[in-house]
Order: sequence, then structure tokens, then C-alpha cells
Amino acid sequence: MFKRLSTLTVTAGFIVFSNSAFAHHPEITAEAVCEESTGSVVINYTSTAWESGDPVSRENAQVDVLFDGTVVDSGSYSAPDYSFSGSMPPPAGAGTGDTVVVTALAVADWGNGTMGGSSRSVEVIIPSDDCGAEGRFTGGGHQIRVDGVRVTRGLTLHCDLLLSNNLEINWQGNRFHTEEHLTTVACTDDPDIIQEPPPAPLDTLVGVGVGRFNNVDGFTIEFTLVDAGEPGREDKAAFLIYETANPGNVVLNVPLQNLTGGNLQAHYDQPHK
Repeated sequence: MFKRLSTLTVTAGFIVFSNSAFAHHPEITAEAVCEESTGSVVINYTSTAWESGDPVSRENAQVDVLFDGTVVDSGSYSAPDYSFSGSMPPPAGAGTGDTVVVTALAVADWGNGTMGGSSRSVEVIIPSDDCGAEGRFTGGGHQIRVDGVRVTRGLTLHCDLLLSNNLEINWQGNRFHTEEHLTTVACTDDPDIIQEPPPAPLDTLVGVGVGRFNNVDGFTIEFTLVDAGEPGREDKAAFLIYETANPGNVVLNVPLQNLTGGNLQAHYDQPHK
């Protein structure tokens, strides 16, 4: 069991506990972040040997890293850096706003024979950012006019391949609808497009999915959505719907163009199934 260390220092978002009882000790820095590549929270950490004019004194063959008292990694201090880094998920059950204590414990004796057992700890807070996905698009029931044809659409689409997607398009008595997994999806943020408000991690969503055309299965949709800010006059959309088994049978083709009514809105994502 780890005792509470004596001195409390706040620096760069970390709470650092110091124990001056040990002349030899590890150092530790840590940060909880959203990892874009996996869409999950990870804790990044770096442990470094105490500063000393004698390099041998900084050597330690085993330094454990612990999250809330449980060992998650081990390393050693050796020349020339006397440090190591890593990245691990937070403990099970740690959620937004929770605090995790990250500890470096010098298990082995130090290079000059000084007994091991010294430690340093920091506290990190699990970020409130939603790491479940990059973002989502929503849109109301307004229209795009193409060759005099009124096309209305309503949608909630996420930047992942999970469920909870919904896309419906209506034109001239026809209807296409999907609530399925998207086949592919890509979300990007073009620095030349100002989509705020509100802030979002994307301004463009490009996807492919399958659905029902006039209640008949077997149709594919390819679409592009662009949120270029409020009130939506510069927003753009494109839709291509065709029979999956016969791509030449196109039932709707709306090239990328400005909306003539309504709004497309990019958002940070929210939890979904």
C-alpha cells in the first residue's frame, strides 16, 4: 500500500507528490488524452531517474509504473537517457472527470547500491472530450433543387461504422432510407472551411451505405456533406443512389452543390450504440 507523499506541487496540469525522505527517487510525468487513431482515452507517461552528478547512481534495473496501485508497465534506468515512456489505457471503470494516480516505483536497488523502494506519483484527470468517435453530421428537412426537382433530406450520421446512423431522402414521390452500418465513412476538417458555430472536429463527411428505395432493398448511396457555417447558405451536399447489383440503374444523382434551403450541422459526437 502506498502512503501519501509529503509535498504537493501543481505543475502543467499534473499534481506531483514529492517525498524528500529518499535521496534516490524516480520522476514521473503523465497526461490522459484522447487518442485519435483508436477513439479512446490513454494515459501517456514518462519516468526518469532523479538528477545526479554521478551517472551510476541513476541506474535502476526495475522501475514499475502503476495506475491506482496496479502495475501496468516496467522499465529500467540506464545510460544515456535514464528514462522510459509508455502509453496505457486507464484502469477499468475510470470515466470522464475521474482521477487516476500514476506512480513510478524504483523496485530494484540503485546503481551505487542504495536501496530501492522510493517512488513518485502524479494525478491525471480523465478528459471530458468524447473519444468515442470523431464527430457527426445532422441536417433538417430542407431541400436541394436540381433541374427543378425538389430533394429533401434528414440525417444523423457518425464518423464511424457503428449503428445509430439515419439518412432519409425524398423526391417526386420517391423515398430512400437507411438505418444500417455505413460501408465506408471519412471525416475531414478543411482549414479553409469555417464551419462554426458550434465548434466541431470536422466540416466534411463522405460516406457510402446501403438502404431501401421505395421499400425495396438492394440500393447503395454515395454522399458528401459539407458544413460551411451559419446560416447554411454555403453548406453543400451530393447524393448518388443506384441499384447495388446494377450500378447503371441510377435513381437519384445530385451533384455537389450549395443547399437552397435548410442547414447541415457538424458536431462533436455523442455516445451511441
